[in-house]
Amino acid sequence: MSDWEKNVRRVVPYVPGEQPAESNIIKLNTNENPYPPAPAVAEVIKNFDISLLRKYPAPDADVLIAGLSEYYGMPKDQIFVGVGSDDVLAMSFLTFFNSKKPILMADVTYSFYDVWAELFEIPYRRVLLNDDFHYNLSDYKTQNGGIVIANPNAPTALCEPQEFFDELLAANTESVVIIDEAYGDFYGKSTRELIAKYDNLLVVGTFSKSRSLAGSRIGFAFGSPKLISYLNDVKFSFNSYTMDALTLQIGAAALTAESGAYYRSTVEKIIATREDAKKRLAELGFVGTDSQTNFLFVSHKSIPAKTIFEKLKENKIFVRYFDKPRIDDYLRITIGTDEEMERMYRVLEEIGCSRS
Repeated sequence: MSDWEKNVRRVVPYVPGEQPAESNIIKLNTNENPYPPAPAVAEVIKNFDISLLRKYPAPDADVLIAGLSEYYGMPKDQIFVGVGSDDVLAMSFLTFFNSKKPILMADVTYSFYDVWAELFEIPYRRVLLNDDFHYNLSDYKTQNGGIVIANPNAPTALCEPQEFFDELLAANTESVVIIDEAYGDFYGKSTRELIAKYDNLLVVGTFSKSRSLAGSRIGFAFGSPKLISYLNDVKFSFNSYTMDALTLQIGAAALTAESGAYYRSTVEKIIATREDAKKRLAELGFVGTDSQTNFLFVSHKSIPAKTIFEKLKENKIFVRYFDKPRIDDYLRITIGTDEEMERMYRVLEEIGCSRS
């Protein structure tokens, strides 16, 4: 090993879902929205003044924060934005998780959490979900340096009720609790109403899922003014200009009343397709969790998940397979259009998936 290598910070990176370059595929592996962004977003892109790109973007991202404030009814000083919710979460880990006590995260959850903990040298402990992939509240009533919970959880697609979080926060007033609500719009409920009660609660969201803007990288967080102030201090010590000029305008356009109505309609379509998919996959011999997201978490009764994953891929249908303990016989299947889902059902039948 070279001398300089001894000083390299080594981490095992997060591995995102495959992004195939070929055409004529059905991509159900990264929980993207199958429908296009709102028409107002297309108008912004069409009419964008390219001369703005010679200047630095607004560091305070005010146009986006103003849109979030109006849409969600949250004061501006309680809003933080970043380059996707991954950026927001990374900044939050760096800002709030500096105790020698371990932060708590589920053993089956978004697999970027432990990567950030390793990167920032934060002690952490994975807490086992129960056999039904739900959280055990009692496991989080212990000394800790912070808590991060995805609700709905990924990849399990399950939610915990509001009472769970009220009791969780009441028991953890000495550390910051982060609730990652990337899929919250498909569930229809949010913990952000608890922010007024708990000044240590940070609720994180994204435009990547329900707003069809995964390619623009827009994330946000709500919290007490004190939490947001600390986050901004770290952000501006890291990179003042995190969001580009076009993305800021796109984000604002996605928050108008008309855009909100458009996105609610696409979410409703995805939910309808999701509920139909639960029935159709059950008819093909799959069992799974009661998803409240834009994806399904399923296992077949007789065919290994890895086999189905590979057979679907041979037919140019991409789903997500995790070669990890407890979930290595499950597939995560993003909800696509009705036409895409029908194609998947036909292929599943062809490769032998059935109730028997």
